[in-house]
Amino acid sequence: MKKRILFVAGRERSYSRTHILCAALERQGYEVIGCFPPDRSFRHYPGLVWRVLRQARHCDLVIVGFYGQILLPFVRLVTRKPLLFDMYITTLDTMVYDRGIARPGSLKARLYGWSDRLSYRMSDVVVLETQAHIDFFCRTFAVEPARMRRIFLAVDDTIIYPRVVSKDTDKFLVHFHGEYAPFHGIKYILEAAHLLRAEKDLEFRVIGRGITWAEDQRLAKSLDVTNVRFYDPVSYAELANRIAQADLCLGIFGDNDRVLRVTTNKVVESIAMAKPLITARNEPVQELLQHGESVYLIDRANPAALAEAILKLREDAALRERIAAGGYRVFREHCTLQRIGESLAHIIEEMR
Repeated sequence: MKKRILFVAGRERSYSRTHILCAALERQGYEVIGCFPPDRSFRHYPGLVWRVLRQARHCDLVIVGFYGQILLPFVRLVTRKPLLFDMYITTLDTMVYDRGIARPGSLKARLYGWSDRLSYRMSDVVVLETQAHIDFFCRTFAVEPARMRRIFLAVDDTIIYPRVVSKDTDKFLVHFHGEYAPFHGIKYILEAAHLLRAEKDLEFRVIGRGITWAEDQRLAKSLDVTNVRFYDPVSYAELANRIAQADLCLGIFGDNDRVLRVTTNKVVESIAMAKPLITARNEPVQELLQHGESVYLIDRANPAALAEAILKLREDAALRERIAAGGYRVFREHCTLQRIGESLAHIIEEMR
């Protein structure tokens, strides 16, 4: 008989990571009891913990999802059920090494690290997306990897899948979408677009909003880029259509250390749509994809290398097709709802 799972997370049910894990678990036949806030505000957390207290005794296992570092200690206090933490990202990596909110070694940075370490200590199993991220965590916090598990990122392949959508331009369309996080390195995309300004058949489209949006808009204005079109965030279903229009997709290119430890949703979403992809070379991506076969890798923070790669792939249709097909094969093997569900089920069935 399948276990009943209590799933509590700091983000709403529609948030991509929450949605994907719940859908994957339900596909495996688990009954998922959700404790989710209506939005990302921390003010909902006390109510979530109260719901855990009332619901946990009726469930076999508790999963704490993103963002769980604050929630998890309180969840552990109110239940002794087996607890799996989908850490997804570390607070230390995000707040210190990506956003620069605190200096490494500062009191605030130590507090961020303490929240990651404490949530690890109070969990029975912790999930991260790559072995490189697990290695970073164990090295940073001097812990053993016995409770850590790697599960590659996945996307909802009932929404994100290859399709034919006509473009509203006859130009070669280069696509990026994301939340303008520092590690995305959008400024390098803009600088590459500036280097390619004489290529009249190229058009860049950037979808999203976020931390670096104002700064990147100022850069675009100073460079007077005319081959980049900016769009606000769109629904997940509409995003799939926008990716489908692209001739080429872009991943991450930033210059901070977080780039070294992540793959990101946009990488998996691009290969799920069977699109050729350029992204920065790092160990996590290379756990999944191979340069020239399923992805095109370049050095990070290098707009000249990005511009050169875009031109190479524009001119070499056979290479584009090989990378797109290879990436899609990898996606089908590792990153579908079925695959992440099977990986989670294997871990859950070990947690007796």
